[in-house]
Amino acid sequence: MLTEPPPPLRYVRGAVLPRPRWVPRAGPSAVRFWPRLLPVLTVLALITRIPSFRHPLWNPDEGYLAVQARILAGGGALYDTVVDRKPPLLPWLYQAAFAVFGDESLRPLKVLAVLAQLGTAVLLASLARRRWDDRAGRTAGVLYLLVSIGLNPEDAQAATFEVFMLPCTAAALWCADRRRWGAAGGAVAAAFLTKQTGGAVLVPVLWLLLQSAPARTAVIRTGLGLLLPVVLVALVTDPAGFVFWTVTGSTAYASFTGSELHVLFRALANSALLATACAGLILPVARALRLARPAAADLWLWLGASAAAVVLGFHFFGHYYLQLIPPLALLGTAALRVLPRDRLATALLTSAGGCALFLVWGLLAPRPELAHVQRLAAVVEASTGPGDRVLVWGIHPETYWLADRTPASRYLTAGLLTNHSGGRDGPQVGEKYAIEGAWPVFTDELAEHPPALIVDDSRGKPFAPDRIPTLRRLLAGHYEPLTTVDGAVLYTRSR
Repeated sequence: MLTEPPPPLRYVRGAVLPRPRWVPRAGPSAVRFWPRLLPVLTVLALITRIPSFRHPLWNPDEGYLAVQARILAGGGALYDTVVDRKPPLLPWLYQAAFAVFGDESLRPLKVLAVLAQLGTAVLLASLARRRWDDRAGRTAGVLYLLVSIGLNPEDAQAATFEVFMLPCTAAALWCADRRRWGAAGGAVAAAFLTKQTGGAVLVPVLWLLLQSAPARTAVIRTGLGLLLPVVLVALVTDPAGFVFWTVTGSTAYASFTGSELHVLFRALANSALLATACAGLILPVARALRLARPAAADLWLWLGASAAAVVLGFHFFGHYYLQLIPPLALLGTAALRVLPRDRLATALLTSAGGCALFLVWGLLAPRPELAHVQRLAAVVEASTGPGDRVLVWGIHPETYWLADRTPASRYLTAGLLTNHSGGRDGPQVGEKYAIEGAWPVFTDELAEHPPALIVDDSRGKPFAPDRIPTLRRLLAGHYEPLTTVDGAVLYTRSR
């Protein structure tokens, strides 16, 4: 094994670029590398996440997690008294942060999101440095952070599933690259238990495993590292509920039927945003593909598996695209290291310019929906007592958290009861498209603990009460209008 890095690779038309076998050793280079790079990455991670602290929260996912955490802290049970289509790691993280810092603010979670992005950048830098050289390590870490906010701020700045999933996916590849198979399997499990699509990183991990001519023990260690955490989490929650809510219970949600043009427009818009942010990476990668056959098969597999995860479910929300950025950063680094040096400066400047644009967008963009929810929560709080239960019929569960009121149902959004979640409209929205068995449970909850206030926040959307017979009958028989807030109608119990 070499103790010094080989000379830089240069393009030869038609050549296959070998994967260097040099691994950095402790020495002057290693001693200088991290003390110089870590402060740069830390400052860059803080700067790129500044907009996340501008608002109490950025999107309904943060609100959903905050409400879940409060319910769990009050003795609730995941997949029973509070439910969601997501695995449990992030609700538990929110619950732990609330236990330590209080549940009135998401700032501690926003700080943890900064650390998650920093951790991802450090892992990518370490991967690139091991495979290539110090310059590649610096390039990968910096490029990742510059591109990491290249989406709508509602998607890029929120402290939600993808942001906390990414360090787990990067750790999975980092461990596999070092043949630490048990840890690689555990990192894949952590990614999956943060969000199901994080499991896509298993594809490049298995590729590296097969390429290493593994012994049976390596395969066993990988399998145990992956399966044991998932089984343990299922047992800690509720095995049947865990499987239903994370795997089998979302067939109607994961469908292309309904709102095809709307979903297609969203896919194109978010793809264009990410392409703008990645302009400094896309051109070098395209040129590298023209001049030489790519050798980093595991990175291409990582990108392909992540792209498949973005497509899965046919919703194309912007935050789904965050999963593409780590492999793109590494592929861009691989291309830039064999191009002339001036291409690196151009790529960094282009990425920095794109980062500045998205940073300004995050700092200046108005948040009309958040303003609406804040006004609505203030009226809900003023109209009810601290012990009252409230039902918010809408897609903004953060109303419960901002108003500090207990939800009347385990279903925190109308989407779980109508399939409107994900922006569906038209023929695929209604009671019959709800999560299996949801409506009998929902009606039993309201009968046992009638909400003191029902908030119809549908505002003309396809899940409005006049299109939901069960809810329409409940309002007509037991509630009367109290007031309106920006089109949302508040109903109090009839005297």
